Amino acid sequence: MMNAIIWPAGYLPGLSDNFVSNEVIIHDLPIAAVWHLLCHPAEWPGYYSNAADPSFDKGAGPGFSLGDRFRFTTFGFPVEAQITEYVPPVPGLAGRLAWHGWAGESGTPTRLDVHHAWLVEPMPQNRLRILTQETQNGAPARQLATTHPNPMLNGHQDWLDGLVAAARSWKQLR
Repeated sequence: MMNAIIWPAGYLPGLSDNFVSNEVIIHDLPIAAVWHLLCHPAEWPGYYSNAADPSFDKGAGPGFSLGDRFRFTTFGFPVEAQITEYVPPVPGLAGRLAWHGWAGESGTPTRLDVHHAWLVEPMPQNRLRILTQETQNGAPARQLATTHPNPMLNGHQDWLDGLVAAARSWKQLR
């Protein structure tokens, strides 16, 4: 049985304002490369064109730890975020990464709250599963949910595809 995302209260898919899920299963991709590239946001703009200006609150970084606060720009939104789940992969067990992100002032119609989670899971026969899912709440999320094509679904697929390509290059450099 494959692992699943752990959803905090208020962010369960189907009960939130917007939800997207993207997944790849790749053969012969080093989990260490994927985890490094995913957990170091300064790397993101190099393989995902929709991520810009990543930075940490002082004292944090360059890689994630539980509780870290960071920010970046994506989908035109400047996002503040905090790591809510950080479990590095170990042999036989999935790595788990999640953050709560927000944009806009609390209580305003432009406020957007998200839970973005990742699983990096080793599978039999030297396969690697990378799953990313995001739920969103707020008026911007309701608008995104009705947009076709779905920019979140397409954007997160670009993120996955870029992550896989960067991990393959990273493997060749090591």
